[in-house]
Amino acid sequence: MTAKILVSACLMGHAVRYDGASKPLSHPAIDRWRSDGRLVTICPEMSAGMPVPRPPAEIAGGQAGSDVLSGTARVVEKTGRDVTDEFVRAAENALALALETGCRFALLIDGSPSCGSGFIYDGSFSGAQHSGMGVTAALLRQNGIEVYSDSEIDRLVDKAG
Repeated sequence: MTAKILVSACLMGHAVRYDGASKPLSHPAIDRWRSDGRLVTICPEMSAGMPVPRPPAEIAGGQAGSDVLSGTARVVEKTGRDVTDEFVRAAENALALALETGCRFALLIDGSPSCGSGFIYDGSFSGAQHSGMGVTAALLRQNGIEVYSDSEIDRLVDKAG
């Protein structure tokens, strides 16, 4: 059987982002994977009970998702509220769903403190980015799931078929 692909709900057109928007990804492979029943859709933050819309959140201090998972970094909203526990629970929910449904790959929206895999924001809420992964992307990768950003879909097509 062909491996399934965990995909960010916002990439599938669901209005679940912090600002209440979506970021639909249009690519022939998406349509093919959907018709083949290979896509497993999740918004990690919504799975953890976070509302839409919600204040923007970033990983503090220019750190990354792996630092959050190890307990050495926090995820904070622009309001200053600590949402680390929610983001860790979101990552755990995404991992559980991926394992339960046989996902070997994940296609996640870049930039998110949850789903980012190429870049994330630096915690200053200034729009500054740095290389790194969000909490969900880091946990998936730590558990052997290959993570691709929306800008890497052609690489995923080469790998996943």
